[in-house]
Amino acid sequence: MVKHMKTIREKYQTLKEYLSGLQSVAVAFSGGVDSTFLLKAASEALGEKVIAVTASSCSFPERELKEARTFCEQNGITHIVCRSEELDIEGFRQNPVNRCYLCKHELFEKIWEIARERGIRAVAEGSNLDDNGDYRPGLIAVKELGVKSPLREAGLNKEEIRLLSKELGLPTWNKQSFACLSSRFVYGETISEEKLGMVDKAEQLLLDMGFHQIRVRIHDKLARIEVRPEDIEELVKEENRGKIYQVLKELGFAYVTLDLGGYRTGSMNETLDITKKQEPTGGK
Repeated sequence: MVKHMKTIREKYQTLKEYLSGLQSVAVAFSGGVDSTFLLKAASEALGEKVIAVTASSCSFPERELKEARTFCEQNGITHIVCRSEELDIEGFRQNPVNRCYLCKHELFEKIWEIARERGIRAVAEGSNLDDNGDYRPGLIAVKELGVKSPLREAGLNKEEIRLLSKELGLPTWNKQSFACLSSRFVYGETISEEKLGMVDKAEQLLLDMGFHQIRVRIHDKLARIEVRPEDIEELVKEENRGKIYQVLKELGFAYVTLDLGGYRTGSMNETLDITKKQEPTGGK
């Protein structure tokens, strides 16, 4: 364990050296595990030459925005919140398989605009080595727009980021993984403000009940709940099952189901053919 920690501390030093070489950077900051860790490292490496940019939209829960604001305030980091409404992007509402590409392309264009206005030389985002193993069309926009991925450059994976975050005293070290609420929709199903709100409220209920890592996937008016396999027994206890069913029905779901496979990242991608998992083409 000591040897392992020494290795990942060396990676952290490599990360800070890489960030120092950027001279100044705007970090795409969601307040999640990865972007919080990246922002902390950038702040240590570059001080006041770092800004955090958070996109506010109906697919980004208010609780996440509040946590992002609080972190920057507590750490003295300049924080800019820009409006980035994905539903206004042509084609986004139809939820194509390259939805994430459309969103990220528009977002990073806005962050670059903010960076240039402030004389900042680079834009960075928080993907890590583990993101290389899933269907991530947003990474194509990262490459096309010259956005840096320092955590991947330093060879850091999610487990290492959590370990280092704990060592640094970051509040996000054991925070649940989060992705924008649009990722809860099956590909091809229209994304609407109403359904995003349903998903947001349903997931907030589960978090308030003490479930740590959750997803409420939406298939038309069917809710497919994912929790960690070890939490399934707790969820199906009569008092919990009944409450979840009642509240989700009140939110507008016609059916409420539990995914026996448990929580896993990118479960909506399981329906994609391998040919569809290639790099999507097309513009913004």
